[in-house]
Amino acid sequence: MKKQRFSETQIASILKQYEGGREALELCREHGISKATLYNWRKKYAGMDSSHIRELKALQDENRRLKQMYAELMLDHQLAKHIISKKVIKPCQKRELAESVIKEQSISVGRACRVIHLQRSLWYYRSGKDDSAIIDKLSSLADRFPTRGFDKYYAIIRIEGNKWARSRVLRVYREMNLCRRRRHKKRLPSRIKEPLQKQLLPNQSYSMDFMSDSLVSGRKLRIFKVVDDCTRESLAVWCDYSITGQKVTEILEQITAERGKPLQVRVDNGPEFTGKAFSEWCSDRSIIIKYIQPGKPMQNAYIERLNRTYREDVLDAYLFESLEELRILSDEWQHGYNHLMPHQSLNNQTPAKAHQSACRGHFI
Repeated sequence: MKKQRFSETQIASILKQYEGGREALELCREHGISKATLYNWRKKYAGMDSSHIRELKALQDENRRLKQMYAELMLDHQLAKHIISKKVIKPCQKRELAESVIKEQSISVGRACRVIHLQRSLWYYRSGKDDSAIIDKLSSLADRFPTRGFDKYYAIIRIEGNKWARSRVLRVYREMNLCRRRRHKKRLPSRIKEPLQKQLLPNQSYSMDFMSDSLVSGRKLRIFKVVDDCTRESLAVWCDYSITGQKVTEILEQITAERGKPLQVRVDNGPEFTGKAFSEWCSDRSIIIKYIQPGKPMQNAYIERLNRTYREDVLDAYLFESLEELRILSDEWQHGYNHLMPHQSLNNQTPAKAHQSACRGHFI
């Protein structure tokens, strides 16, 4: 049966007839309604005339509309809280944010655009510009001239005959984040791989290296160490907050005053060893500097083995409150290592004993 919609006047008239004494079954048959509908009308609108019923229905509609409006505002508020921490300025950024909100919250495009304040036309707009040639050109220039800026790049582009507008090239330049200066690699001369050679006499070759650690307070420390490649003696373990190339030469000056100068030293490519102070000190004393290849610490294996022992016995075994505490422990460790610790490559002799044997010509 086709559903009918009764007006307020009709409902009031039916209820008035029912209250006047007419049978409910007769009224229901006459107007085509069920007895449940009649009793619901009586429960809601008993004692009301048509104007009162009209006002009640209007209030119910208004209440339903306000509830729907409140629900929509609450949803918009939740979306706003979700995106308020994200800084968006450009329309392309707003479009990306709208895409993520639609995907995560499963809302309509219209609602997302309204909350983010993005025009619907910008949502559907797709640029037809092709900047691939400019991107390739700027990438090649940045790789070739990493320390130059936009003005220099654009001048080169114009010299080569490209007619791209400056504003367009600048826009692509900024989108590629090339305005941030790139850190380029330090250029080192090519290092020749030279295998470790077993030294037959002491004071022929020294190996040197740095280690890092920190105090309990978090302050950084550096440790400079020197080893004799022949006898494996630890010649220096100097700890300080900062060790420059000048300080390295002072420590080596003390060692050479006691033992004599070596023929060569093996070092890595750190700034202390490639600097002017160390290079000139070695050159003035005719000491050959053997640089290992960058990233190849195994080419300086003698000092790396000493580093491991020192770290296990001292750095990993104690917590240091002060620099002086580390220096005392390092001196005690160096004395024990040289005079008490046998070395397998020295036929289980201590480094000090091996030095004495080599000086007498009996070192194997």
